[in-house]
Amino acid sequence: MPGGLTPKPSPETARYWTAAAEGRLELPYCEACARFSFPPTGDCERCGEPDREWRALSGDARLVSYVINYRPLPPAEPVPQVIALVELAEGVRMLSNVLIDDPVPARLPLDAALRVCFEVRGEGDKALSVPVFRIVEEQ
Repeated sequence: MPGGLTPKPSPETARYWTAAAEGRLELPYCEACARFSFPPTGDCERCGEPDREWRALSGDARLVSYVINYRPLPPAEPVPQVIALVELAEGVRMLSNVLIDDPVPARLPLDAALRVCFEVRGEGDKALSVPVFRIVEEQ
């Protein structure tokens, strides 16, 4: 169970976790505000609109900020762990992890291109696929 603690799904986040288990990143989109919401909530946190449409996101992102945590809570492995604020291409920001060998600041430049991938956390019927990110290597 690499990465960290296993989140607990709620009715508001069930579709998010189902999509993640299928290898997709989806969030609710508010037509009235023209924006995605993270974390998923029942109503739009900006305008209160209850009827929102779930949409798939590209999975492309950029690194906004991060911290390298050398003492994560158990059962997080490996150490150190990169906890990051990422901005998806669609404009929504989310907290996640960046998976990288040898996480040192020189290898984590701000504004670096990222791509979503999914990491299984937990065991058995409590296992979840959690969206995490990797740096896109320049070709």
